[in-house]
Amino acid sequence: MFRFFSIGNECDGACDSLVMKHDDFGGLTRDLTTLSRRGMLGAFAKAAAGLAIAPVLVSACNGTSSDGPDASSGSGAGSDAAGGGTCSTIPTETEGPYPGDGTNGPNALTLSGIDRSDIRTSVGTASGTADGVAMTLNLTLVSATTCAPLVGYAIYVWHCTRAGDYSLYTGSAQSENYLRGVQVTDANGRVSFTTIFPGCYSGRWPHIHFEIYSSLAKATNGSARSAVSQLAMPKASCDQVYATSGYESSVTNLSRITLATDNVFSDGATLQVATVTGTPGADLAAALTVAIAA
Repeated sequence: MFRFFSIGNECDGACDSLVMKHDDFGGLTRDLTTLSRRGMLGAFAKAAAGLAIAPVLVSACNGTSSDGPDASSGSGAGSDAAGGGTCSTIPTETEGPYPGDGTNGPNALTLSGIDRSDIRTSVGTASGTADGVAMTLNLTLVSATTCAPLVGYAIYVWHCTRAGDYSLYTGSAQSENYLRGVQVTDANGRVSFTTIFPGCYSGRWPHIHFEIYSSLAKATNGSARSAVSQLAMPKASCDQVYATSGYESSVTNLSRITLATDNVFSDGATLQVATVTGTPGADLAAALTVAIAA
């Protein structure tokens, strides 16, 4: 059974009749009252010694990281998938309250120039630049059935500023559209974004959102998504980055949350934690391989 989500910050009575969606601010207490397909699958998967036994929309290949509160290294699969091998399933996640894809207010996907690799600056009539520690984000998209690279797919990514704001929606970033962008997968199924390391805001583990479309045309039309999920940043890298100037609030917020208590990642983040290499100011890069049914 697949899980479907309603759009918006809170459900407000519009949730799917079968299951409540996760959101960025609902909290763990509320989620624990909801009987989720994903929680049942998580228990079943543990009983089956980690075997992938149920079809879902999104997968990550050859994940090996810990999903505990101190996970630090990630899946280690960001650049290896080239066909063949084993694909381990990871969950579909909510797009959250600030997708900027036209489903909950603003639509960044229709902006001229949104198809870009460097997402640190705004496009169109906005002109701001997001401050923070520079980071390269590398995603590799593969088929869940064959693990072969998926070519010509569009991946839309977005995340918060170092202060925890989302462009188009909150705080000083409301009039900007930075930290959002679309790239088309190359012959190896890869996309690469130049961005900043996301901050940690109250109630959520540091993360990056992404949506996948079968073509750039579908992405810019905001229609027929193939998958939507979230990527988690490893603890050790968060500690390194948050020790730098400008991330002071993230230090406090991170001390109050773990992957185990995050309302999105609490039921297992093993396959969603990125592999991060380099250090702040020295080729910092995050990578993850994601597989979808295609």
